Amino acid sequence: MQMAADFPENYLRYPDAFQFIKDVAVDWDRSLYLEAEPMAYITAARKAKGTDNWFVGCVSGNAPHKSQLSLSFLDKGRKYEATIYTDAPDADYRSNPKAYRIERRTVTSSTKLSLTAVAGGGYAISIVPKQ
Repeated sequence: MQMAADFPENYLRYPDAFQFIKDVAVDWDRSLYLEAEPMAYITAARKAKGTDNWFVGCVSGNAPHKSQLSLSFLDKGRKYEATIYTDAPDADYRSNPKAYRIERRTVTSSTKLSLTAVAGGGYAISIVPKQ
């Protein structure tokens, strides 16, 4: 069972950000921990069962976290479309918690993403093969 932890009216107000929650799988073929520091941050990638779709999530602790995220876990020789949901530069969990950006880009197994999660924030990425 998938759970979204917020009031339904908040999801109705931000349907573009809610798309990740609607898309993310609930059953996995593979799980990877890409980077972690106890009490500071964790970034994980999961491959949806029976597909080539990947979902990446990062959560930060009390301090901001900068990731140099390698997508080397993707199949070599394939192109993917990544939808990247990140904290906006002015996001703050106390004063501006709803500030976010959504970006789409083509990625491959050789792509390295530079991403920043604000204190108490994070990012999510949906990665699907291009047709």
